[in-house]
Amino acid sequence: MILEICKKAKEASVKLANLPTEVKNRALHNMADELESNVKDILEANRKDVEAARARGVKEALLDRLILNEKRVSKMAQCLREVAALPDPVGEIVKVWTRPNGLIIGQLRVPLGVIAVIYESRPDVTSDAAGICLKSGNAVILRGGSDAINSNIAIGDVLSKAAVESGIPDGAIQVVRTTERSAAIELMKMRGYVDALIPRGGAGLIRAVIENAKVPVIETGVGNCHIYVEEDADLDQAIKIIINAKCQRPGTCNAVEKLLVHRNIAQSFLPVIIKHLREHGVEVRGCEETRKVVPDVKPATEDDWYTEYLDLIIGVKVVNDIDEAINHINKYGTKHSEAILTSDFNKALKFIRGVDAAAIYLNASTRFTDGNQYGLGAEIGISTQKLHARGPMSVQHLTTIKYFVLGRGHVRE
Repeated sequence: MILEICKKAKEASVKLANLPTEVKNRALHNMADELESNVKDILEANRKDVEAARARGVKEALLDRLILNEKRVSKMAQCLREVAALPDPVGEIVKVWTRPNGLIIGQLRVPLGVIAVIYESRPDVTSDAAGICLKSGNAVILRGGSDAINSNIAIGDVLSKAAVESGIPDGAIQVVRTTERSAAIELMKMRGYVDALIPRGGAGLIRAVIENAKVPVIETGVGNCHIYVEEDADLDQAIKIIINAKCQRPGTCNAVEKLLVHRNIAQSFLPVIIKHLREHGVEVRGCEETRKVVPDVKPATEDDWYTEYLDLIIGVKVVNDIDEAINHINKYGTKHSEAILTSDFNKALKFIRGVDAAAIYLNASTRFTDGNQYGLGAEIGISTQKLHARGPMSVQHLTTIKYFVLGRGHVRE
């Protein structure tokens, strides 16, 4: 089954790479319209997934990633329309130069080919990934997790039908309709058919993909994100930022998981921020210094500093200075999103330069690490690696370049 899906995607990708922009944009608008027209069927499929997840005892923060409603389906449709409005990267001439011998050399942007996405929960990934891949001229194979299988199939069927009716080749958008692990493993090994594989999910999924894949992998997703509060920070502002970063949607990869506080404000700030966090239902785990200030905080273990909770839990550590904060983040962080709260721009600049992460924030919530929030349209994932893209990945990040060389009878001596 996987081989047939891949063959179909490869064939579709060749045709899709050469489609005019207006055909792709028309398809994206039609896909958006059909999502909204079929919202009842999509929500009914999603209801089955949510009921099954609740029966398995899935925690609420992770359920939030699974649940769809009319507003979220409408947002999925809006993201497709925003992708349609983005410039088409395919065919862009990136750069042209002339060599001393008269050869004209240029770089032309082209699609990667076939993109496979293996992901957990979040059925909106089905729509976002399909739209981004289509706009960038790539065929896409979508393999979601068992927890959202009904939602993914319902969304995928609507999108694929709307795309084909708009002139997109059949096979450009396909959802793997089985949840068997063997199918995912087979997909990871489809060298010659799949040009790039993007895992979206927790550390376990990403580790499994890296260990089994024989195709190029773009790592995304794991977010052990930190906020560091300097001694000169606006503490009223800090409270709002921390609560937003932790509590707005704790099951997302850009939610803050660790709070670092400068020693000089620990006595005054820790009781206040911990009180606010607890009022929002957050369990606080702290270092020894934190527990000296607020004794009833649960002790944090070494494992806590590495953990992405994806829940209403936060680890708190008192640090001596910005250097200790930077070193802690670079040791325990996952190179996703990190923030500093300070009124000193020089300290901010030091933090921005010193912390190794895809996104660094000054006096802002980490929750903004998102393709839509960055003005990129929807995203296919947030890359935490340095090759070939980093941060929120949109249409331009699913392309590569090829060289064209113009001569006039040139031969090499």
